[in-house]
Parts: sequence; C-alpha cells; structure tokens
Amino acid sequence: MRKRNPRFTPLKFMLVLLVGVLAPGWAHAKKKKPSPPTGLPGQVNLLARQLYGLHMDESAEVAGKIRKLVLDDLEQWMANRTPTDVEVRRELEMAFSALHWPLVGQPATFALPWKGGVLVGAGYTLEWPTYNRVNTLALFDSRDGHSRLLTTADFVPYVDQHFEFIPNTPAGDDFRFIVWGNRPGKSQPRLSAVLYSFDGRSLETQWEIQDYYDGRLDVDGTKVVIRFLRESEYVNATQQRRYPPRHEATYLLTPTGLQLQAERDIPF
Repeated sequence: MRKRNPRFTPLKFMLVLLVGVLAPGWAHAKKKKPSPPTGLPGQVNLLARQLYGLHMDESAEVAGKIRKLVLDDLEQWMANRTPTDVEVRRELEMAFSALHWPLVGQPATFALPWKGGVLVGAGYTLEWPTYNRVNTLALFDSRDGHSRLLTTADFVPYVDQHFEFIPNTPAGDDFRFIVWGNRPGKSQPRLSAVLYSFDGRSLETQWEIQDYYDGRLDVDGTKVVIRFLRESEYVNATQQRRYPPRHEATYLLTPTGLQLQAERDIPF
C-alpha cells in the first residue's frame, strides 16, 4: 500500500492555494500610494515639505498655497464668532501642528477695540532651512458675534513677526501699528520694521527700515527709538578688539508717518 507523503497534507495544499490567490492583491496593496491627508494640519504639512531645498525666490507658489489653506480655514472658523487673540493664536497653532522642526509655523496675533468693534490681526511666520521665512498678516473686523476678512499683507521676508501699537495717533480714525522682526544668519540679528496705517479697507506703508544690524526698537507713546550698530564699524572694531559705537535714532509720529527728530551715538 502506497504511503501518503506526510510533508504535503490537504491542509497545506489549501494554504498554498490561498497564498497563490491572495499574493497579487497583497503586492498591489503595497504599491498603492497612501491617500492624501484630509485635515488642515496634514494638508499644510504635505505642502510645507515641498519647501525643503527651495530658496526664497522659488517658494512663492508653495507658500501661496499654504497661505490660502490657512486663511480660508481661519475665515470660515471666525465667520460666526468674535474670538480673542488667544483663540485666534490657537487656531493658527492647530493649522501648523503637523509640522516638524526645522519646518515651523509661528503665529502672531492681536485683538484691539476699533470703531465700535474689534480689529483682529492674525499673522504667522512660516520658516524652513536655512533662515528662509515668509510672513503673512490678515486683518479681520469682529463684532456682534461675526467676523469678516478685511485685507491681507505680506510682511518683510526673512524675519519673524511682532507688533507694537501707537496710542492717540494724529491720523484721524486710521489704525496705526508697527510690525517688526529680526533676521538671523549673521553674528548679530538684523532688525526690520514697518509702520502701517489701516483705514478699514487697505494697509498703507508709512515708514520702513530694513536690516538694521543688532537693531532694537522701543515705542513710547508717539515716539519711536531705534538703537543699532553699523556692520562695517562692528567688524572693524572687533578686529581691533574694541567696542564699536552704537547709534540711536529718535522718530516722532506725524499724520503721514515717522519723522526723524534726533540722532546720536551712545555707549556700546
């Protein structure tokens, strides 16, 4: 009587057959691309990863798509509410929550009374290697449980984004404020600042400085003081192992901008 091969039982035969049937499907599943993310943080992250290796002058398309995603979401979220600046900041933080360093999305927000409502500033700095930064600022009118987008602007590139507010402005009903930021990448940061005037429709630039070496900005009422170094003087002084002079410029607010009042050298 012929003995059955113990190495090949009916059960093993069925398993081999099943593997043969399912293997092509498994291979196809492995090759299938993952579905694109559906949530806002995932969509922002997917776009932001395209910034790797791009210089600033090559980034406009990708940065513009991110800006549209973020502001469209923010506009929809704010439509039926009057949020605080903290709530707006948290919504922006959520939008960038899937980014991983060195990709960074840093919000900058404010909410101040204006013309019977609240003017909400929703800004962010999008950063990627190396020292590339783009800045977006959106202004919303918020009142009676609703908010609407008024205007947007692109602040100076390469810097981060901060705000200073000027009380008792002599420019009528216009809302005036300074946006400033520091640019890294050298032995000292470089200060840029813009004085904006907002009439309810558009932002007007009334004064601007860029790349003030080791610059520092102070606002005291209607007076703005800038303290800074000149890079060439700093380099020469460092080579000679001495302190360079620091310069101070004082500006006074006028209806059309900032007017230089005084300049002087101060100790380092």
